[in-house]
Amino acid sequence: MAYALLWRITRPDNFNWRVMKLKVVVHEAEEGGFWAEVPAIPGCATQGETFEELLHNLYEAVEGCLSVDIAPIPTSSHDRIFEIAV
Repeated sequence: MAYALLWRITRPDNFNWRVMKLKVVVHEAEEGGFWAEVPAIPGCATQGETFEELLHNLYEAVEGCLSVDIAPIPTSSHDRIFEIAV
């Protein structure tokens, strides 16, 4: 059985709140507990013995998946590289 959740991640930004919504699919694990995947982020999945543990692990998994540098980006001296928070 799978459950679909709408996951909201909020981060403060100069007293404004930015929201990123992600759909999460939660599955009951055959051996007990739960596991979840985030279809919008390929390879982003986690598990937990309880639903509360799963939710905690989801925050960490999504943050980790979104903070990974995939490959070096070729740049020139005229390019700028910076990070944004969403």
